[in-house]
Amino acid sequence: MHRSWFKMSRDVFSSDLWHDVSTFRLFMLLIGRATHQEETTFYGMILRKGQYVRSYEKLREDLIYKVGVGNQEYSKHTIHKCVQKLIQAERISVKETEFGTLFTVLNYEKYQEPQTSAKKFAQNRVNGGETDPEPRGKYIKKAIKANKAKGQKSRRKQVFDNSSVPYRLAVYFYEQIKLNNPEHREPNLQSWADEVRKMLELDQRTEEQVKYLMRWVQQDDFEMMNVLSPAKLRKRFDALVMKVKQENRKGMPVRKESAGQYDYTF
Repeated sequence: MHRSWFKMSRDVFSSDLWHDVSTFRLFMLLIGRATHQEETTFYGMILRKGQYVRSYEKLREDLIYKVGVGNQEYSKHTIHKCVQKLIQAERISVKETEFGTLFTVLNYEKYQEPQTSAKKFAQNRVNGGETDPEPRGKYIKKAIKANKAKGQKSRRKQVFDNSSVPYRLAVYFYEQIKLNNPEHREPNLQSWADEVRKMLELDQRTEEQVKYLMRWVQQDDFEMMNVLSPAKLRKRFDALVMKVKQENRKGMPVRKESAGQYDYTF
């Protein structure tokens, strides 16, 4: 029988996941089932390292657990809730496909990359009567420092091209704010673009939805003073959508950019 393995950082014991059993089990399942190959195919669809395709119904079966002498399974609502928690925590992203939901474990390499420190220490063990020339404690400290530096390098923010969708939406939001306050200080548009990217990729919002809310909040007498950044827009996205729906039911007019354009409702 072929055996395989996957790694998990000890940081998980101090994370929010450790206290949320159902979400923790789901995350372990996704990491364990995600492909570890650089590229593989699934019914003709290309999967990259850290990706896994599964339906929510199948996930319910995968996560069945024993209670006494019987089996218990999570509701579909619970599975969806756990998935959303992992998305909000930026541990996974999801995308619907014709074969099921495509789950992508973010920073998969961080979890699964072999530790060079363990390899090097093994190579430096006693050999031919000669002891390790560098004390173990000193070496481990150097390895930890090197791993931290690698982690900081991997966390460098993406630079967005001016023509990219996140950057264009960031500029658009700034322009909407300036319509109400021409003196508003220009923000860091790269940081704004990264928040927009999170809404599009992690939260699975569409470009039209994001653009609609950016315009709407700057037309609302209350929200125009409270939602002045993509980060705040992302945090309150669902609440703002509910407010839009409520006002639409009341028949309150919503200004449009131009005839027939971006007249998007939720």
